Amino acid sequence: MMVTSLLPVSAQDYLAPRGPNGKPDLNGIWQALNEANFDIEGHDARPAMALRAGPYGPVPAAPVLALGAVGAVPPGLGVVEGGEIPYKPEALARKKENQQDWLHRDPEIKCYLPGVPRANYLPYPFQILESASAITFVYEYAGAVRNIFLKDPGPAPIDSWMGQSLGHWEGDTLVIDVTGFNDQTWFDRAGDFHSDKLHVVERYTRTSPEVISYQATIEDPEVFTRPWTMSMPLYRRQEKNAQLLDFKCAEFVEELLYGQYRKHPLSK
Repeated sequence: MMVTSLLPVSAQDYLAPRGPNGKPDLNGIWQALNEANFDIEGHDARPAMALRAGPYGPVPAAPVLALGAVGAVPPGLGVVEGGEIPYKPEALARKKENQQDWLHRDPEIKCYLPGVPRANYLPYPFQILESASAITFVYEYAGAVRNIFLKDPGPAPIDSWMGQSLGHWEGDTLVIDVTGFNDQTWFDRAGDFHSDKLHVVERYTRTSPEVISYQATIEDPEVFTRPWTMSMPLYRRQEKNAQLLDFKCAEFVEELLYGQYRKHPLSK
C-alpha cells in the first residue's frame, strides 16, 4: 500500500543530518507540547477531569475539589485525524464510564507504564538513542524503555504495557510496528482505551533541525470500527544541559495503592 506524505512541501524538502547508519539522525531529547495527554480529541476547557453535577453545571468531584485550577483541564485542538475516534457503540459507552471514574481507573495515576503512543506525549521528555545497529527510546516517566528491534524476532512472547517494537526505514522515515500489548494502558486521561488486540504503526520523520513529525496509526478491531491516525510535532529540548532526570513514580504511589494494608493505616 502506498503511503502519501502528509508533510508540507518545505518539510519534505528538508534533508536531515545522517546518523552512523546513514539514516536521518534522530538522536536527542524530544518532547510533545500539546494537550493530548488530557484528551487526544479536541475539547473545551472544563473544571476537572472528574466531575459531578452542580447547581448551575458540572463542578469538580469532591476528591479533586481542593486542586482548584491545578486540577482543571485546559482546552486542546486535538491530534486525531478527522477529529473523532471511531469507537464501536459499546466501546464508546465504556470510554464514557472510564472518564466518569477517571480518578480510580486512569493507569497514569497508578504509575503504570504508559504504553504506545501515549508515552510520546506525556508532559515529560524522552530520549532517542540511535547507533549503526540499534535504536532505543528512553522515557523520563516511570523510567520506561523501548528497544526497537531491527530484525523481526517473531511474535511477542508475552503481552506487555509497552508492547514489542519492530522498526524499519522507509526512505527518511523511521517506521515502527508495535504489537504484543496488554489492555492496561489508555491513550489519555479522558478514558480513551484499547484492548489487547491493539496494533500501532508509528512514523518518525525529521522535518527541521529541531522537529520530528510524529504519526501513529491505531488499529484495534475489538474497540474501533476502522483504523485511525493521530499526528503531532515533537520538539527537541534546547537547553545546553538537557538530560533525562529520574521520575520513577512507582514509589510515590505506594501509599495510594497499599497504604490501606498498613497495620495502622494513616488517616485520610
